[in-house]
Amino acid sequence: MSEPKLDTSRPSSARVWNYLLGGKDHFEIDRIVGDQVRESLPEIVVVAQEQRKFLSRAVTWLAGEAGIRQFLDIGTGLPVAENTHQVAQRVAPDARAVYVDNDPLVLVHARALLTGTAEGSTDYVDSDVEDPAKILREAARTLDFSRPVALTMLGILGNVADYAEARSIVERLLAAVPPGSYLMISDGTNTSPGIVEGQRKANQSGHPYNLRSPEQIAGFFEGLELVEPGVVSIPHWRPIGEAPPAMDGYCGVARKP
Repeated sequence: MSEPKLDTSRPSSARVWNYLLGGKDHFEIDRIVGDQVRESLPEIVVVAQEQRKFLSRAVTWLAGEAGIRQFLDIGTGLPVAENTHQVAQRVAPDARAVYVDNDPLVLVHARALLTGTAEGSTDYVDSDVEDPAKILREAARTLDFSRPVALTMLGILGNVADYAEARSIVERLLAAVPPGSYLMISDGTNTSPGIVEGQRKANQSGHPYNLRSPEQIAGFFEGLELVEPGVVSIPHWRPIGEAPPAMDGYCGVARKP
């Protein structure tokens, strides 16, 4: 299979986020767009940091109390501290994780850095979120879809412009996993005039993202059993210690009955 080509003339979601989080894996176009996004949305870095904390808390709970041993992380981005497999395998060394992204630079880093324990395993799928059939087909190299899987989709569904299509993608992924599987989602929300205007300006930079209402985020979990405390602002999902104020991003975890 041929390697995907790295296009440094267009911004990449993974590289822009890496730049905003203080990483080193980005190009000039990503820095230009990142600066434009940060100017329009000054709080974006805090949201990104809180989203990573949510990932750590939720995956720890899934691998521990919920007993999940398989994770399909869609829209993984560039490796940072506390990646899904690291959090899961700290609780359960035999946990498996498959990462999905469509940036060639992520593929390079995934092969070099996303290595797990001897008991567990990790893999990488080069795919767009809008191709769930490919994601599921290639993830089956590592994951056993007859056993429960945790689907993690953090900050990725906002990249799908049409809400109905985003719902359809989630439904197709859930249809492929057995009862006892979990869905974990977080995304930006249109919960303040400032974020809506800031996102409108940021979208003009060539890095479009679609904010949704908390009710729309909750809609992704329709037919599932929500884990307490339900669909809430990102820092308010089972915080460790005192939670910071609510922010314009919501999340949730739910079980497929």
